[in-house]
Amino acid sequence: MSDSEQNRPDSGSRFSRLSRTASFWILLALVPLLFFQIFSPGGNAGVELTYTELREQLASGNIREVTIVDSRSVEGELRTPVNRDGEDMSRFVSMLPGEITDGLLDEFQARNVVIRARPARVPVMERVFAFLPWILMAGIWIWFVRSLQSGGNRAFQFGRSKAKLISPDTPKVTFEDVAGADEAKEELQEVIEFLKDPQRFVRLGGRLPKGVLLVGPPGTGKTLLARAVAGEAARPFFQMSGSDFVEMFVGVGASRVRDLFEQGKSHAPCIIFVDEIDAVGRHRGAGLGGGHDEREQTLNALLVEMDGFESNDGVILLAATNRPDVLDPALLRPGRFDRQVVVDSPDIKGREGILGVHARKLPLAEDVDLSVIARGTPGLSGADLANVCNEAALIAARDGADRVAMAHFEKAKDKVMLGAERKSLVLTESERELTAYHEAGHAVLGLRIPGLDPVHKVTIVPRGRALGLTASLPEEDRHSYTKDWLEGQLVMLFGGRVAEEMRFGPTKVTTGAGNDIERATSMARRMVTRFGMSERVGLMAVGDSEQEIFLGRELVQRREISEHTAELVDSEVKRLLDSAHDRARVLLEEHKELLETIAEALLERETLGRREIELIEQGEPLPPMSREEPPIPGEENGSEPPETGEPLEGATQPIAGSTPDPLREPEEAVPVSSAPVDGPAARTRGSHANDP
Repeated sequence: MSDSEQNRPDSGSRFSRLSRTASFWILLALVPLLFFQIFSPGGNAGVELTYTELREQLASGNIREVTIVDSRSVEGELRTPVNRDGEDMSRFVSMLPGEITDGLLDEFQARNVVIRARPARVPVMERVFAFLPWILMAGIWIWFVRSLQSGGNRAFQFGRSKAKLISPDTPKVTFEDVAGADEAKEELQEVIEFLKDPQRFVRLGGRLPKGVLLVGPPGTGKTLLARAVAGEAARPFFQMSGSDFVEMFVGVGASRVRDLFEQGKSHAPCIIFVDEIDAVGRHRGAGLGGGHDEREQTLNALLVEMDGFESNDGVILLAATNRPDVLDPALLRPGRFDRQVVVDSPDIKGREGILGVHARKLPLAEDVDLSVIARGTPGLSGADLANVCNEAALIAARDGADRVAMAHFEKAKDKVMLGAERKSLVLTESERELTAYHEAGHAVLGLRIPGLDPVHKVTIVPRGRALGLTASLPEEDRHSYTKDWLEGQLVMLFGGRVAEEMRFGPTKVTTGAGNDIERATSMARRMVTRFGMSERVGLMAVGDSEQEIFLGRELVQRREISEHTAELVDSEVKRLLDSAHDRARVLLEEHKELLETIAEALLERETLGRREIELIEQGEPLPPMSREEPPIPGEENGSEPPETGEPLEGATQPIAGSTPDPLREPEEAVPVSSAPVDGPAARTRGSHANDP
């Protein structure tokens, strides 16, 4: 039973107390009966005689009296006691081979034996056990009826809400434990002030907001903000997940919604938090075919409870989701969710604050500079930064250090953003050479194309699922991207394939550029179809956005394009890709000496940091190799995910994305109060440092 149910006095709780009291007294009465049955002398006390011995004693006239029990046994008293086991006994009992006969009775009378008769005695516990099944059945039936009544005619409490009431003694999370979401904290702080002093706003004509929806990508701290609200509000706070409404029985979801708001009304003013509300708030009509849709009935009940005929004054619904695009419009309108708070990935100031919160528990060395780490982790969410701090602590513990140093944070950052080093993977010399030239091609173009992010690290050490990578670090957070920058990214993506062609010939190219080509094609298509960066296609959005198909809505709203437009788009995409490939070849031919130098350095050192890359670019000799890789200077911190390809024939291998992909806008980055964002402002994490 949840905390909210325990706080609600009803007939069910009274019945439970009565049941416990009755059970105690019944048990107390049964214990003496049990002892009496075990230790009381039985009615069959005496020497046991066989039927033959009985006839002998009768023939000798030694029987004084008998008692016939149910015509099947004889109990009696002897005139002269018999000795059994050294003890004289005058009482006896004997079982008859059949029912008592008239002949035996006549013999008893002839010997002047006193004859009595009685029915057999049934033990007390036997009687109790005979009635026990009926007692149990009656108890189960009474419990079932009382359960129906206490549950509001909902059997077995299935219709009761599973919401948990946060108790005051629960360890509190406050706004001091939340960083990187200052605007969201301000919006929620106003809601808390509403609850604490509603008259302050009511006297000016304001009203308490009905609902607040937290929207943002995964890991940005939506649930943490809700926990902070629970700690700051000092009001009853009910917590529930969207999946808790769903049950195998029809009608349970809607019943739980009603019960949840009934609890909220009884504790008003209060806050109800529903995490992952998209589990029950999806767009209605999303299914194919008819029938009763349990999820839609749950949503209808939620809509009515939030803003229906009856008012729910003092009950604020706080919800969180990373899929606002699939929510029903009726749920998002003002009057239900009056506020929609976007919790996006933090900027450099927010990342520094988040690192400060998570680093409180760590014994930090004097050389740790959180601002440097924040500058080197663009695009990471709060959950990613927490993972960086945790990995740094684990690395320090593994090294036997007393404090977490800057070098530990650098290793943790590379592990989180680039993947763990696979030192056990042994590459052949041909694979190492191919990977070195592939990554050197990317690095040269990153250095020679104006406006691109500085190349931060180049390595042929396998990390994660990649055999090699080239990482670029933006000098500042980007929120918009120019056409020149995007075209430069296309050129850089083809650097690996062109370098392979120049070194090994067109027939010796590998699958290492497969992932590069895929990302370049996707970027070029978005430039043509979504960003209006093609003169032939013009300022026209072609096709659909890159979102998941949502049945019931997209099947009706999908836009079709003509064959001529589709051919035009394909030709423009092909033109952009061919142009980028040709430009990459021209640049690498011009800087072939730099390409060879970087490739040879990679074969010798396996990893080149930003300092080594700058020395190579300036034509200066590299410093001697050290056994331990020195910490990366502050202005060079940070890394981006690798450029990779298919895992065939020594090519670089794609890794799971771990850095921002500013042009690929996922569903969770779309503001729910307006049309989808088209452009680089919608940031997410991709799988390549230079792939928007």
